[in-house]
Amino acid sequence: MQKAKGHYYSKQVAPSDLQGLIELLRRQGYSIATLNGSFDLLHAGHLYILHEAAQQADRLLVALNNDASIKRYKGPHRPIISLCYRLQMVAALECVDYVTWFEEDDPCALLSSIRPDVHVNGAEYGDDCIEAETVRRYGGRLHLAARIPSLSTSEVVAAISKCATIG
Repeated sequence: MQKAKGHYYSKQVAPSDLQGLIELLRRQGYSIATLNGSFDLLHAGHLYILHEAAQQADRLLVALNNDASIKRYKGPHRPIISLCYRLQMVAALECVDYVTWFEEDDPCALLSSIRPDVHVNGAEYGDDCIEAETVRRYGGRLHLAARIPSLSTSEVVAAISKCATIG
């Protein structure tokens, strides 16, 4: 069956509409996995963790940092791709059921309202990552996905910069 043009817009959920979606999914008996991050310059490392996250529950909700929060923790030259396009790219992925965004520097307030069954994070952040206490407080579990060496956005940007100076 062919999907309607612009289908990825139907996966985007404004933070103000998120609670209604979560309540609907819970009434329908679905388990919910969450994953958050900037997902700037979408690459194979992102795809790996997104696919692994999708395997952890019935529905996957990805929460993206907005542009201002990325600037605060990654610096003035980031993000490279603005939020509206990052939302479209992530929503276009088959393994992602919903995508939303948050303005804070960390996703804990958002996770408190979602109360995911599983929150997925990169193994490099460990069992005591910033989201762990919030997720566990509401009965959720943390799933840590292994990081693929050399596949982080910072490493991809560094490789592109090196190519630009050489050639």
